[in-house]
Amino acid sequence: MSGPLRAFVDRFSSLRVAIVGDYIADEFIHGDTSRISREAPVLVLDFSSREIVPGGGGNAAMNTGSLGACPSAIGALGNDPNGGELNRVLKEGGVDTEHLYVEAARFTPTKMRVMAGGRNTSRQQVIRVDHEHQLPMCPELEGRILKALEALPGEGMDALIVSDYGLGVVTDAVREVACYLAGKMIVTADSRQICNAFKGITAITPNEEEVQALLGYLPEGDRLGEAGVALLERTGARAVLITRGSKGMSVFENGQPQRDISVFGSEEATDVTGAGDTVIAAFTLSLAAGASVTEAAEIASRAAGLVVMKRGTAVVYGKELVDTLKGG
Repeated sequence: MSGPLRAFVDRFSSLRVAIVGDYIADEFIHGDTSRISREAPVLVLDFSSREIVPGGGGNAAMNTGSLGACPSAIGALGNDPNGGELNRVLKEGGVDTEHLYVEAARFTPTKMRVMAGGRNTSRQQVIRVDHEHQLPMCPELEGRILKALEALPGEGMDALIVSDYGLGVVTDAVREVACYLAGKMIVTADSRQICNAFKGITAITPNEEEVQALLGYLPEGDRLGEAGVALLERTGARAVLITRGSKGMSVFENGQPQRDISVFGSEEATDVTGAGDTVIAAFTLSLAAGASVTEAAEIASRAAGLVVMKRGTAVVYGKELVDTLKGG
């Protein structure tokens, strides 16, 4: 199947995709372990470097661009240093940030990870500090986001990704417009809490824990198929893609049998940070390129297999993905 799959990947460069949702600053503080503190039984790190990497919707947008398409960001940032740095990195990654609005009353959601290591050892995450509490979106900001969404069909957009981390950008009104747009383009949603609130869209991509939170049971064994059918019924989506970590992915469509896709590459992941963002980017692009749901899931599985072997919030490049499809 690798030959046909490559044809879809080759079409990514002709696609335009909008990503609406929560844009998060993934902040990494790197340091070298030096000693135990005299004040408490904790490690002391000698500061080495700091970097901001796009997370959440930003990671989905960066993956969309690194895979070859033209991504456009729709969302909100705070008027703060992390927001400014996040905007800069997104622009450098080829993301159109015209509709990534700055609001003075907000702050940019930030996940700070402290990475510690020694001279001859790889750095490991020792603690994560999240700054995510948000005020409700003001009517003016919500109106600007809705206006940007409503203009997408006229701008020739091929697909819309909704990246809902529950941080306030994806309001009921935003969900309503996203569902309306599903009649005009590919619309997919990755929602941490309420993916069943998206009615009639192309596909949702929950992980096992998110399915459990919605349905009250873990989707495994005989209950995996039950979960897929329940989500199809609740959402009216064309497809449900459940990501299952080292167990791969499972795809559900009305009138079609369950299809299980094995994990690509090693089952021992180096770092799963942001893997779901890579999955929805590759999956959405593949659907927009004309792939079937199963073909799109196979491509997304390969992209996920590549990204989990990288440390931190990472992206997959189109050439890397193509290399997995050669020889078929």
